[in-house]
Amino acid sequence: MSRIVARSSESRSRTRPATEVPVRLCTFKPKGSGPADATPGRVEGDQVVRLEAPSLQAVLAVSGQVADGPRFPLDDVELLAPVPEPPAVRDFFAFERHVATARALHGAAVPDEWYEIPVFYFSNPAAIYGPDAEIPYPSGTVMLDYELEVAAVIKEGGGIGGFTVMNDWSARDLQRKETRVGLGPAKGKDFATSIGPFLVTPEEFDGAHGEMVARVNGEERSRGNLSELYHSWETMMARAAENTRLRPGDIIGSGTVGTGCILEHGDGRWLRPGDVVELEVEGLGVLRNRIGEGDGHAL
Repeated sequence: MSRIVARSSESRSRTRPATEVPVRLCTFKPKGSGPADATPGRVEGDQVVRLEAPSLQAVLAVSGQVADGPRFPLDDVELLAPVPEPPAVRDFFAFERHVATARALHGAAVPDEWYEIPVFYFSNPAAIYGPDAEIPYPSGTVMLDYELEVAAVIKEGGGIGGFTVMNDWSARDLQRKETRVGLGPAKGKDFATSIGPFLVTPEEFDGAHGEMVARVNGEERSRGNLSELYHSWETMMARAAENTRLRPGDIIGSGTVGTGCILEHGDGRWLRPGDVVELEVEGLGVLRNRIGEGDGHAL
């Protein structure tokens, strides 16, 4: 019997009203400058305030205030991945509808163990892409997929420093071969993970609710809500920290919301070079990426 439930009734709060401006942290560089000019910032309306720290990860690593630097017009800067080089990336499997649909494609049910503990895999912290970055089409696949997710980023002390949109890109044919062996997904996943455009602090966005939409070339392909999480952020965080320690800048992914990938649709409309994928989460913004032609480097 399916145990699919929505946990919104357990949520104590919601995203703030649209009239209130959330605190949005970012990593940015002036347009036309090089990677060495990347710096942490705080978005205020149509401006970005530079934070006097070497990186957003360094900002998350301190418990006190970080001094403000100069301001830049938002139109004059390029937003990068909020944490371009995270210490670790853990991606959970916390939406029951996604798990049930994906397993049903192979004639399997959700295992009892899934309800007992939140499970995750480690992804590649060396392949992080930011908003509007081009994603090189990975070699060896003809089944490239997006995954509509939210991620928490760890701050000093092991708590959540903020939330952002996450796209856990997947090469489904590579993933299928690896998982049949009993390991993976490895090369089915580690070519790219996108995050951004901002990191919204938990005082402004608590991760309990938010409409989630995916579009390909402007066409809506997926829609869900963060309130459908079966395993709470608290439960995922506790599991991630068990027998180890979480470091500032670590990424904790929610896993894919129900309907949030092409695999679940079963229509074979896999991504192709030139496609533009937009993932939008209410309260967190839009993460947009274009699929490129071939190999490249993370930004």
